Amino acid sequence: MATVRASGTKPSLSVDTAERGMPTAKVSNVGDSIRDADIRSRLDALLQRRHSGEPDTIIRHEMSLCGWKRRIDIATLNGEFSGYEIKSDRDTLSRLPGQADLYGRVFDRVTLVVASRHHQQALDLVPEWWGIVVARRDDGCVVLEPEREPAINPRLDAHALAQLLWRSEALEEMKARGLARGLSRQYRDDVVLALSQCVPVRELRAIVHARIKARPNWRDGR
Repeated sequence: MATVRASGTKPSLSVDTAERGMPTAKVSNVGDSIRDADIRSRLDALLQRRHSGEPDTIIRHEMSLCGWKRRIDIATLNGEFSGYEIKSDRDTLSRLPGQADLYGRVFDRVTLVVASRHHQQALDLVPEWWGIVVARRDDGCVVLEPEREPAINPRLDAHALAQLLWRSEALEEMKARGLARGLSRQYRDDVVLALSQCVPVRELRAIVHARIKARPNWRDGR
């Protein structure tokens, strides 16, 4: 892995004064638990508001990472690539350590949005550079309370970043560098690996971000 400084842009989720006045999401009437859908609805509304008027920003739900091994609940991409992982009352934290490892290979910042029942346990399972937002009930509504702002990821992994590319995208990048000989009939994994081995991680990060932004129909959020 290599250290990469992200370009200046709005850091991850931060609830400002205006956002605190927004209508909160009603919790579905199933006991006292907060579901994934309850948190997701509120979080999506905050992100949409935060990035309104930014045509260059993509907000993507359930984005696959690292060769489809994991999916992040919500990802945003503008000058930085930020991930948001949701843990509701009904979730367990059993997958969180593995998710933390994989997300740390590709995202500039990550924020855990966690139901209050899991809050303390989750703090021990994620890196210190992750942001923490606590989801609580308040008069039948979901309230998201930022506890810790996310910092810049100190490391990114070139291979994991390259795995975000489609085969055609990776092959085009290799052709542009005159390095595609013998790759035209290779599987996607081989092309992606070759690209990750010949492009510095800082440059690869920029390539991946630009390619994702250029994809047709990727600005619809789903």
